[in-house]
Amino acid sequence: MTYEPMLAVALEEARLGMAEGGIPIGAALFDPAGRLLGRGHNRRVQHGDPSAHGETDAFRNAGRQRSYQDTIMVTTLAPCWYCSGLIVQFRIGTVVIGESRTFRGGIDWLRDRGIRTIDLDSSACVELLATFIRAHPQVWNEDIGEP
Repeated sequence: MTYEPMLAVALEEARLGMAEGGIPIGAALFDPAGRLLGRGHNRRVQHGDPSAHGETDAFRNAGRQRSYQDTIMVTTLAPCWYCSGLIVQFRIGTVVIGESRTFRGGIDWLRDRGIRTIDLDSSACVELLATFIRAHPQVWNEDIGEP
């Protein structure tokens, strides 16, 4: 299975978030055949909601599923601890990461729990977030829990 078209959906969401004045992190949840179940982006700034992360938004937009074991979460950035917890809690089987250079998050923790993780090391994802961080370092630090 090729993950680049799935990452393109998450990147589109990240760009929507940035256009709304938010943090450009996007995500999408797919079924095992690659059909889109839900998509979303980080809306912490837009909604004033510290729990409105990209993976959480995509997960909520996918609606209830009987099982998540074979689903694929695609995200433009390595999931933070909060989103990693969601992935483990619902036993999402695979996480495709656009990039982990900017933020490593819970990748090792996910792998230790048997979650298949694939890091695409996308330069488009790196550049999008780097541009945002240069312009809004304080918002970025707030998002990752740094002072």
